[in-house]
Amino acid sequence: MFGAPVKFVLVVAACWSSWAAICSSQTDEEKQPQYWNDQAWRDIQGVLNLRPKTGVAKNLVLFLGDGMGVSTVTAGRILKGQLAGRTGEEELLEMDKLPYSALVKTYNVDRQTGDSAATATAYLGGVKANYETLGVDGTVTYEDCAASLTGKVKSVLRHAHDAGKSTGIVVTSRITHATPAATYAYAANRAWEHDGKVPTEAQSLGCTDIALQLVEDNPYINVILGGGRAYFTNTNQTDPEYPDQKGFRTDGRDLIQEWTDGKAGSAAQYVWRKAEFDQVDPAETDYLMGLFEPSHMQYSLDTENDTAGEPTIAAMTTKALQILTKNPKGFFLLVEGSKIDLGHHDSKAAHALHDVIAFDDAIAVATGMLDLDETLITVTADHSHMFGFGGYAPRGTPILGLVPDDGENIVLDNMRFTNILYGNGPGFRQEGRQNLTGVNTADKDYIQQSAVPMKWESHGGEDVSVFADGPMAHLFRGLHEQVYVAHVMKYAACLGEYAEKCQTSRTASAADKHSWSGFTLVSTLLLIKAIIN
Repeated sequence: MFGAPVKFVLVVAACWSSWAAICSSQTDEEKQPQYWNDQAWRDIQGVLNLRPKTGVAKNLVLFLGDGMGVSTVTAGRILKGQLAGRTGEEELLEMDKLPYSALVKTYNVDRQTGDSAATATAYLGGVKANYETLGVDGTVTYEDCAASLTGKVKSVLRHAHDAGKSTGIVVTSRITHATPAATYAYAANRAWEHDGKVPTEAQSLGCTDIALQLVEDNPYINVILGGGRAYFTNTNQTDPEYPDQKGFRTDGRDLIQEWTDGKAGSAAQYVWRKAEFDQVDPAETDYLMGLFEPSHMQYSLDTENDTAGEPTIAAMTTKALQILTKNPKGFFLLVEGSKIDLGHHDSKAAHALHDVIAFDDAIAVATGMLDLDETLITVTADHSHMFGFGGYAPRGTPILGLVPDDGENIVLDNMRFTNILYGNGPGFRQEGRQNLTGVNTADKDYIQQSAVPMKWESHGGEDVSVFADGPMAHLFRGLHEQVYVAHVMKYAACLGEYAEKCQTSRTASAADKHSWSGFTLVSTLLLIKAIIN
């Protein structure tokens, strides 16, 4: 009956008007100590029953939530629960259910707070890089084309291809944007997405744009799904969805047609709208390119306004896996929830958090479709944002609502404030804070208030989480450099420099080394239960 944005507003409004009743009904059993003791005991049993999977990973799936810092994960979890009519704090995202986790440090070689290109080079290429450089090592500085020609870093995707595996990229940004581009391209400036962005001097030295590198240098990538078709078409070409828009390329080339021509004789398809995408038969398709917008794809809350239609990130992940799993040697797939980041940059928390939930739906697709005895699934972020929530809000307070005025907070300007705030961004007002009385802060286009005026809200520099399951997932624990993510994936699948090393080091099963005898396990469980009770 109602569209997704309308249903969202209705749910938030209902929660806001009755948060006290919800809290009361949800927390009665939580007032009893036994509730928490039993929950902790179940968690302990679950951890004790974990057994590291030490076989070689046939498949690698990396889920990357762009800008999905710890506070974003928490807020997304709460929103998911509240949309289902619960208080939200007790909810679990699909990524939360993966048994192994760690933290990684996101700084760049030259920046305390990193950008998405250099961080992507770390978790995909295994080395730290300089700010806004892409797929190149730390010897390459921003816009140093000459150095980038010799400082190239090989990504996990390329290693997987070399091992005979199929490869795929699913994103909601432009396919030439920082995260996806780091799987296949090398650039001294991440903005070199089409030829018109590459300086003439750099072109004369042999540096090419990212879109061209995808089509010319990486014809083997089986699945390419996202946005950005204007970066592949020229200034004389009219966009098929928006007649008033043209392509960006100044070289006169139509890279979409070149990609199609290069697949002559292969089971390949190019699509740009949902109806075409839905008709793709994975059993009859070995190569699929889908570019659903001239630039980035729509936010999940805005897709119903797209007349041509777009598949969800979960639908794209499903189709990609159906194609990639046909290869008996396995595959590598990158799935990025790209617009979590863009929602934060605009300080529109509703957009960012709803895209967290859409991204989490894609994780559910993978865990449901794949055998985790032979597939390493890794979920992480490239960086965080200046995003936070708090203010002593009572249990069940709508995450996108106002903090109740219950006297707990001494607010010096005597005005209400939202649960979510940004440290910097477009939500700052020179004339002072907006009085939020009567303002629908749950609206998808509401801009949260911020402390420092900036055109766009900035990244945060804190550590981000890693969640994992599958072969060698147990290697994710504690705190690591961000490069560790790429190395664990390569080690798990015996790729690159680990091709021989990981085979010989697994002669004695780590599971055997860490296994418990039946007597020891039972005794320990009984002892812990006795202590808790």
